[in-house]
Amino acid sequence: MADELREMWDFADLTATEGRFRAKLAEPLDDGRRAEVLTQLGRVAGLRGDFASGHALVDSAEALAPADSAGRVRVLLERGRLLRSSGAAAESLPLFTAAFVLAGHRGDSYLAVDAAHMAALVDKVEEWTQRGVELARASGDAQVRGWVGPLLNNLGWAHFEGGRFEEALGVFQQALVAREQSVGNPHEVEVARYAVAKTLRMLGRAGEAVELMKVAVGWAREAGVADGWFHEELAEDYSAAGMRAEAAEQAEVALGMVEGDVARVERLKALVADRPVVEWPR
Repeated sequence: MADELREMWDFADLTATEGRFRAKLAEPLDDGRRAEVLTQLGRVAGLRGDFASGHALVDSAEALAPADSAGRVRVLLERGRLLRSSGAAAESLPLFTAAFVLAGHRGDSYLAVDAAHMAALVDKVEEWTQRGVELARASGDAQVRGWVGPLLNNLGWAHFEGGRFEEALGVFQQALVAREQSVGNPHEVEVARYAVAKTLRMLGRAGEAVELMKVAVGWAREAGVADGWFHEELAEDYSAAGMRAEAAEQAEVALGMVEGDVARVERLKALVADRPVVEWPR
């Protein structure tokens, strides 16, 4: 089962997203559907850091949502997201678990996978990721199958941050394949490629990483997408491969896109400063 409300989201433009949901709320809706829309407005509030308003909107949804309904699943999900985002991760897990069970009971695969994805961010990342991936891969709906890439991406980063680079690489490679097979945002394909390249560099395979990041940077230039992370990673890959001039060139490009992160800026400046000196003929 696909999620129609997901199509109304633009996470890069919360104002426009809120406008669409408020317009939807003005339509004639039954209580269950009204509850669903209210939970999405609660999520918007949470993403803005306004947790009090978010909980109030979810409270309103809870008062309307029938016990065995999509609205009730969304109440559990969005209450959990608000708690996790406000620092109460332990309190959010039972809500994500309940949402997973109820959505599964209803046969709502999209929301069940979403619940598994959120639970994996809190506890037992491998177990919950496996549950979500199995559900997503078994679905005949492209929107549900589109969860495979994000789920594997989260698991890959969990391995990466734990220093388990070989395991991270295998998961990231699967995530890249899933992104390439999914009809969606091509930028996400290149983000998945970036994750593979970064992990290859950590494993001492900088040459392979360079080739992957050249693809990602090439796509970004062609698409007119400014992505400092891509240029920064290519700079690091070139540097690890001993290609100092190429590393400095990419670091300079990345510097023009990086703001506010002192550590990144200093590292990029160091890569630029490491540019080999050209010896002019005497």
